Amino acid sequence: MRKRVIHNSTRLSDVIRHVYVHVPFCARICPYCAFYKELLDRSQTDRFCEAILLEIDRQQKDRMVKPSTIYFGGGTPTALSISRLRFLLGGFRNRLELSGLIEWTFEANPGSVSRRKAETLRELGVNRISLGVQSWDNSLLKLLGREHDSKQAAESFRILRSAGFSNINVDLMFALPGQTPTQWQTTLEKTIALEPEHISTYCLTYEEDTDFFLRHARGEFRSDHDVEAEFFQMTMSILEGAGYEHYEISNYARAGFASVHNRAYWAGADYLGIGPSAFSTIATQRRQNVANYRDYADRLFSNRLPVESIEDLTSAMKRTEKVGLGLRTREGIPVGWLQSFSNEAAEFVRLGLLQRRKGRYLLTRAGKCLADSVAEAFI
Repeated sequence: MRKRVIHNSTRLSDVIRHVYVHVPFCARICPYCAFYKELLDRSQTDRFCEAILLEIDRQQKDRMVKPSTIYFGGGTPTALSISRLRFLLGGFRNRLELSGLIEWTFEANPGSVSRRKAETLRELGVNRISLGVQSWDNSLLKLLGREHDSKQAAESFRILRSAGFSNINVDLMFALPGQTPTQWQTTLEKTIALEPEHISTYCLTYEEDTDFFLRHARGEFRSDHDVEAEFFQMTMSILEGAGYEHYEISNYARAGFASVHNRAYWAGADYLGIGPSAFSTIATQRRQNVANYRDYADRLFSNRLPVESIEDLTSAMKRTEKVGLGLRTREGIPVGWLQSFSNEAAEFVRLGLLQRRKGRYLLTRAGKCLADSVAEAFI
């Protein structure tokens, strides 16, 4: 794998259909989160938003950006004030051809959702919200360092509904330190009762450069694969029983509400990343922007690219990624993709972890619990 620092513009003329925007600001730093984030400094948000729009302008000099999906993640995009949201999203609307836009997602923290802010997002064209609830248990929310409690999360969901959002995802986490199966079942049932269109469930992982990683290394927190598997099995049973389709390992949706943006990632589509630390993958190149919003803005205002590194992707690397991501989805992957691993694939079929159906390999229910291990066999 080869990486190099980029100093000059590289022209890529592909039409970009998928755009990710990273907003790193948070009102509070969660101890488990490994994404690039910074405490909100309102004195810096004007300059940050201007830099984001400058990067859009620069990108459009090199390629046509005509998105069918836009995804604002973070950090906490809803930490921005209403005036900054109007400036930023208005800038996107003025700069980009949005006639083909299908899905515009905004990640939201229940602690930063207000009626006016929700109405503003809807007015400006956002049509999908991903609400970071994580748990409905207040003791676990406190452990996670969240700024909201369960009551506030429920009220935020109602605010979003009343603002006209008919496509809401609820983010949840399981296998938290000390979490019981009963607590997790209650969280799932409370989520179902709200009737969101989409539910994402993630097993806690102890990522480097987080407080949780340090506590895990000191033995304060422990991982237990059997417990994780129990939670995952419970998740599949309860959500599928409630009518949600398990269309990707961590994602469940009502019919017609699978995330268009994320499905593009999993299918290996090109995408453009805007903002500090954001990745872009276009053809055989993967770029990452500098993971510092001040440096990011400085570079753009001095007419330099904010890209810190470029990775050249070989055909073998692209194949490996498509296999690993494709196996996580309900569609699986074409049988031909594993032609060089026919013996390994046959063994997984024999073990009941893979099934072959209509010329494709799909994970079985048991295989979904071991998805990473199965995918690693084909690298």
